[in-house]
Amino acid sequence: MTLSTTATPADLAPRRPASARPRRALGLAVCALAVVVAVVCSLAFGSRVVGWSDVVSGVLHPDDSIAQAAVASRVPRTLLGLLVGAALGLAGSVMQGLTRNPLADPALLGVSSGASLFVVLGMAWVGLTTLTQHIWVAFLGAAVASLLVYAIGSMGREGATPLKLALAGAATSAALLSAVSMVLLTRTDVLDTFRFWQVGSIGRASYSDIGQVVPFLVVGAVLAVGCARGMDAIALGDEVATGLGQRVGLVRAVGGVAAVLLCGASVAIAGPIGFVGLVVPHLARAFTGPSHRWLLPYAAALGAALLLAADVVGRVVARPQEVEVGIVTAVLGAPVFIAIIRRQKVREL
Repeated sequence: MTLSTTATPADLAPRRPASARPRRALGLAVCALAVVVAVVCSLAFGSRVVGWSDVVSGVLHPDDSIAQAAVASRVPRTLLGLLVGAALGLAGSVMQGLTRNPLADPALLGVSSGASLFVVLGMAWVGLTTLTQHIWVAFLGAAVASLLVYAIGSMGREGATPLKLALAGAATSAALLSAVSMVLLTRTDVLDTFRFWQVGSIGRASYSDIGQVVPFLVVGAVLAVGCARGMDAIALGDEVATGLGQRVGLVRAVGGVAAVLLCGASVAIAGPIGFVGLVVPHLARAFTGPSHRWLLPYAAALGAALLLAADVVGRVVARPQEVEVGIVTAVLGAPVFIAIIRRQKVREL
């Protein structure tokens, strides 16, 4: 087949009805509404029951009352949940697009585990204590783990198939988490600091910490959106993408940097939170189809709404205690992961 040099991925992609754009726009508005509902619930519900008047006053003009102080303390937590959820949704979408792997996820492919291991090593051996230090070592760990998984998954004549990448990621993640446990067993002082961070939590958010990760998340999101057209072309196959004029290696490199920034910053401030990056792109794709120009904003909105909803559930089910959001997303995400495996028929990946 001879490809025209002026063809674009949109020319080769299956045509959707003309009414697809209004439906997608309407769906994006529904996603935005879901985010608003999740924000309201995050401010209103927690270990302490408060009235709606306290919610409004606690956000706008909090006084010294316990109820309004509780609401005011939930504002940075809600903001961090929005940022981390959106970042994980984007990171999962980018990783699935770049690898053409429906099972790709920062946790499943070992990226979160690599960031965790380097943070633990930094705490135990170098004495890193500040969030800024954790961010940089988390980036390094995420990048090393990504390269290691891709190198292992690319071995053999067939190259990096979805199944090989998933198996390489699962094996690498298990090995890295074992290394984390080995370090913690020999350093109980680090274990006390690390144990709550390890399960994934946004409960200790502060405005100063959020301000440190926002620049990295913004740059990662911009790079991810910039790769949207390239990922659409890669979905057609590397040879076709090259024929369309896309620089496949450059798209994968930029997209990989975007995923490392989004995942590394999220892990550094909130710990490893699984399944959001896996589940959200599949939910979004059900409405948008394969187009990443629509998939990415959907994934950001749904990721933010899902993480906040999981955090609210964790606060409500164990009053007056809390269940960390990383545990809730694992409980909710595991059945969805199994459903995806059954639907995709892993032996055909």
